[in-house]
Amino acid sequence: MSKNLQTLPHPNPVTALEEYSRDHLGFMQRCTQEYEGIVPLKFDDQWFCLLTNPDYITEVLKDRLLFVKTKDLQLIHEVLGNGLLVSEGDFWLRQRRLAQPVFHQQQINSYGAVMVDYAEQMLKTWQDGEVKDIQAAMMRLTLDIVMKTLFDQNLQDTAAGSVGNALDETMNWFEYQTAKDIMSALSEIGDIKQNTQEMSAEEMERRYQEAIALFDETIYAIIKQRRASGATGKDLLGMLMQVEDADDGSRMTDKQLRDEAVTLILAGHETTANALSWTFMQLAQNPDVREKLSAELKTVLNGRTPTLADLPQLTYTNWVIKESMRLYPPVTEISREATQDCEIGGYFIPKGTNLIVSQWAMHRDERYFSEPELFQPERWANDMEKQLPRGVYFPFGDGPRVCIGKSFALMEAVLLLATIAQKFQLDLVSDQNIELQISITLRARHGIQFLLKAAA
Repeated sequence: MSKNLQTLPHPNPVTALEEYSRDHLGFMQRCTQEYEGIVPLKFDDQWFCLLTNPDYITEVLKDRLLFVKTKDLQLIHEVLGNGLLVSEGDFWLRQRRLAQPVFHQQQINSYGAVMVDYAEQMLKTWQDGEVKDIQAAMMRLTLDIVMKTLFDQNLQDTAAGSVGNALDETMNWFEYQTAKDIMSALSEIGDIKQNTQEMSAEEMERRYQEAIALFDETIYAIIKQRRASGATGKDLLGMLMQVEDADDGSRMTDKQLRDEAVTLILAGHETTANALSWTFMQLAQNPDVREKLSAELKTVLNGRTPTLADLPQLTYTNWVIKESMRLYPPVTEISREATQDCEIGGYFIPKGTNLIVSQWAMHRDERYFSEPELFQPERWANDMEKQLPRGVYFPFGDGPRVCIGKSFALMEAVLLLATIAQKFQLDLVSDQNIELQISITLRARHGIQFLLKAAA
């Protein structure tokens, strides 16, 4: 017989909501440390469950039919349409199968040279002694790369600025909408503007709609041009246009192509840019790690451009990226909704219950990581990732809905880090406020300022 969730120890609903709204990530981390397995959370009149047992996390992420994406992602349904990030059921399965060959490892490998080439073009514009917002620089770099690999487009400054701004507005709007629900429950709506931007809800909505219109105009124009020319091209969009359903031979419609393209632009540049930004921050805060990274780059590359063939030798560089995504995962949590009554760990889970798994909290759990708050890339030696229980370290999610671009992102992060760290040392500008912005991804709200120092 299933047990009642509410018999489990859990935080006081009133103080929990206040703490969650004030320090979302810290609250999740404290719940993971203080409670075991399943932590019932009552926000407003709705029950949620934070899962802190790796087996339960794996169980939920594995079953895509019983546990579906929660309604919070529907907030950006207008911009993402029915792309892989938000679609469900048979439609999601068909789209995933159609898109999978596009992300075959051999295809992904062909983009390595593009990634390094764009990084080197960027570095030619950097000056010794210059102060630069590295988050903004990484956003522009990874956007250029995703637009080249996805559409074979070289973005001009104006176009890149427009697409980048549209992505920013999408992130800000999503954060605003999720914060609004919490603040409404607390009857402290005035705090929302402080947490996001000093603008009215109407202005934020207007900017969000403009972002959607820009994506539509940009992507449909490219698709239309491809259709008219009869040449689909060898980039990711061209491959998506050519893949056929094995059952009926059908191909993606223009709307489906548009939705998957926006999803790939958002997921394909935002996550890597943030991962690299947090990596450079942690390297600056840990000079001993930075020295070890420099030593490996000198040994393996000795000043030459990194290539795909170098990746197996860049062991420590890989560890640096893994450790950075442990402490600052590009996505801090995943939510699922139970589509029917079920049971987890012997407890009854009613249909409609929201289940939360927190990468931020699990990645910092002292049950699995010694001195979890420290930045120690060496912890990944001896294939430690394979020794961890499944459901402990999952920066790209897990199960059938694991990020389709995982290989692309990992290769990109390592190649870009190796290219940049060879040429410049990045030192944090002192007395800046590096504030976490928790939206679809984990950003630095005001960017991160670094002083550039040309490598000797």
